[in-house]
Parts: sequence; C-alpha cells; structure tokens
Amino acid sequence: MARNGKEKAPSSGAASPAHLRRHEWVAVLGAAARSRRGAIGALLALSVVAVAVIGPFVAPHSSTEFVTSAFTGPSGRSLLGSDGLGRDVLSRVLFGGWLLLLMAAVATALGAIIGTALGITAAYFRGTFDGLIMRAVDIFLAFPQIVFALLLLSVAGPKLWLVVIAVGISHVPQVARVIRSASLDICEKDYVKAVELLRIKPRKIIVGDILPNLVTPLMVEVGLRFTWSIVIIAGLSFIGFGLQPPAPNWGLMLNENRIGLVSNPWAVVVPAVLVAVLTVGTNTFTDAIARVSIGVERPVGDEVFLGVATLETEK
Repeated sequence: MARNGKEKAPSSGAASPAHLRRHEWVAVLGAAARSRRGAIGALLALSVVAVAVIGPFVAPHSSTEFVTSAFTGPSGRSLLGSDGLGRDVLSRVLFGGWLLLLMAAVATALGAIIGTALGITAAYFRGTFDGLIMRAVDIFLAFPQIVFALLLLSVAGPKLWLVVIAVGISHVPQVARVIRSASLDICEKDYVKAVELLRIKPRKIIVGDILPNLVTPLMVEVGLRFTWSIVIIAGLSFIGFGLQPPAPNWGLMLNENRIGLVSNPWAVVVPAVLVAVLTVGTNTFTDAIARVSIGVERPVGDEVFLGVATLETEK
C-alpha cells in the first residue's frame, strides 16, 4: 500500500539483496575496465590469454615436429627459428600457454576457496576457532611458496595435479589473512547482528551477508594469487618439476633453450615476454579494481531490512 502517494510496498518482483550485490561487483569490474589503468591491464592480459587459447588452432606445425636443425634463426619455414631439437619455436609458443593458464586458474581457485572459508570462519566465530586457524596459517607462512611446492613435488614427483594442489595450498595462508582482516569489521556490522537475532544458521549468515561484502578484496586477492600461480608454475617447469618434455610449456622452454640464447634468442625471449606481459597486465587490472572499488562499492547493509524479511520468510 502506498504511503503519501509516493512509496510503494515491496513487491515480489523487487530486486533482492543478492541481485543488488551482484550488480555491485559488476559495477566495480566495469569501472576498473573503463579506467585508463584497468583498460591497459585488461588489454595486456587478454592479449596473452588469446594467444594461449587460440594458438593451438593456428600453429603452423605440431609442437613436437622437427622442422629444421637446432637453434637456427627465423626463416620462411620457421618464423621464430628453431629450438635445441630443431622444433618450430612459434608452434611451441602457441601450444605452450593454455595448460599453464589452466593450471594457474585452478590453483588460484583452490587457494581462494579454502583461504576465504578459513578467513571468514576465523573472523566470525573468533575465540578458539580463530586461534587455531590463524596459528596454523602462521606455520604455513613460515615456508616460502616455492619452497613448499618443491617440498611436496620432491616427495611425490612432478605430477601435474600435485603441482596444482601444491601451488593452491601455498596461496591459502595469504588469502586467509587478508579475508579475515576484511571480515572482522563486517562481522560487527548492525545488519549482521540483526540477522543473528533471527537465529539464522551461521552458514547462511556467512554466505548471505558476510561473503557478498568481501567481493572486492577477494577479487583483488584472486588477481594477485593468479599472478603468483603463473610465476610459480612457470618457475617449477623451468627447474623440471612442472610439465615434462616433450610437451610445450613457456617455463620449460626457457630452460630448454637458454643454452642457445646467442644462436636464436627468440626461443627464450618470446615465452619470457609472454609470461611477463601476462603478470604485468593482471597486476595492473587488479590495481585498478582496488583503486575504483572505494568509490563504486556500497555496503550491503543498506538492504538490511529487506534481507531480514527475506531470511525470516525462508526460515
């Protein structure tokens, strides 16, 4: 029923809190992409992703085909020359990125999911849970990421699934600390306390009221972790603990072709540049998200009464 002829009662078609939250993080991404810094970062990162995804379909040769002698320079048959075994460098570059990006994305998702769950749990329940979780996180932080990954791989061998798990687990402590720090303030907000008075299960409060307010710091942290995943996985491949020969991989190519750097530098320069451009682009876009989020993001608590009413109905 209208009040003073201006306001209308909420209808079933009104935007829900979840719908409003979704538009908030979309607005953050849109604002970041429209900024100069974000546009440059997105262009750099997406160009490398396009090379990795489209590359295998346009490569002139197979990644394992011998086309000429070892470490020859660019020619009509091999535009970037050949590697130490006479394989086409361009073809191996085009084939060597998609698996690296896929492994980095899965490792980042694994670390972000586990770290976010631990961080929110520690902040929400406090007390014993907080102490146990954060002390365990501190122990993991004592080991550098690359050392922790090498420790696991040296015991079980260079298996791809183990590389993903090792890199993903190495991200958990950093993500957990960042998300816990961001969650501490949110857990004390009035709209969270109001929902708790309805005796809603903690799981629903965490998912419905706390997690949506962490979208921006989580996006920033995911971008940073994705960059580190690429660097660590490429580094592990460089020292022989990642993808094994003869499969193409940008990190592995750096190790295979460094002895022929004088004869054909393109075999080392091109994969190194692609990894560098991807990491710089991702970091630049992540920085743009952090810069614009303050002016774009709005606390979900503005919809507290609508959210409480919705949760009360569901209950």
